[in-house]
Amino acid sequence: MPEVANYHQELLNRISTIVEKLIKGNSFYQVKLNQKEMIEMLVELFGQFSPEEMRAITDHELTRRIKKMLTLEAVSGTLNDLTPEQIAIYDAAVEGK
Repeated sequence: MPEVANYHQELLNRISTIVEKLIKGNSFYQVKLNQKEMIEMLVELFGQFSPEEMRAITDHELTRRIKKMLTLEAVSGTLNDLTPEQIAIYDAAVEGK
């Protein structure tokens, strides 16, 4: 069981470092995302990989994957923030009117 705890801590440390760096460097992420929640979600998600699989992913590749997930999370609620008028403008633009 200590191997599992050690792996979880290793995963947490690796993901936390990347998420902190990405959020610190992006004001949109800072406004839209909760850093702690994102780290927890990503640790749970990447925890499904075996330690060997995770260690085979380079830091550059892991950063790229995490950045895509953070962007998706940050953008996913954006349309909910629009007023009815802004939604009508958006709909018209999408429909090509």
